[in-house]
Amino acid sequence: MPSATAASRNTKSKSTKSASTESKSAKSRDGKVASDKMMDNNVSPAKKIEELYSLVEGIDIAMLTNRNYDGTLVSRPMSTQEKRPRVDFWFVTSTETHKVDEIQAQPEVNLAYYNNKSREWVSVSGRARIVTDRDLIRTLYKPDWKAWFGDEGGDRNGGPNDPRLALIEVEAHEATYLKSNQPRAVQLFKVAKALITGEPPKSGDLRHVGKKELEARR
Repeated sequence: MPSATAASRNTKSKSTKSASTESKSAKSRDGKVASDKMMDNNVSPAKKIEELYSLVEGIDIAMLTNRNYDGTLVSRPMSTQEKRPRVDFWFVTSTETHKVDEIQAQPEVNLAYYNNKSREWVSVSGRARIVTDRDLIRTLYKPDWKAWFGDEGGDRNGGPNDPRLALIEVEAHEATYLKSNQPRAVQLFKVAKALITGEPPKSGDLRHVGKKELEARR
């Protein structure tokens, strides 16, 4: 039978754990409230989709993040490709890279875009798949892809018939982006002002695009 002292310790331990859980929950709620306050979704879904792709098209490189074999996250730079009908985002890769096997095993990915000049950014979460349709690849082929594959002789020359060529297509589930509505000088001024006032600066419109809005675009 536990002593009164042991029972007291157990009670205190449970109380501490409960308080810790409540504290974490409160912080999570506070973070969500702060995030919700920053969001500006008072525009039509069509407008959000237009802004989303306009931002992406102005950024050459996306960071593609997926899970490695051991479950850790790994990010790689990928060249932005032109928008295609019924495909949210897509990239070109080699079948001989590790990310092909990793994505096939765990297809959940994130795409991150950042414009250093305007400080605009895009974050997309979704599901990726590897496409090796040779006819499709030949149709989409761009000469500048060749630079990334090297010439190993025969068809393995980085050309449209290179068997190493593969596509990564990403079906977006949701996206968040920041659309700047101010010149850079104004943004910097607001950041400096925030250091004095303690109020976070609003450097643009923060918006969220949900799964249904993205599906409608397809």
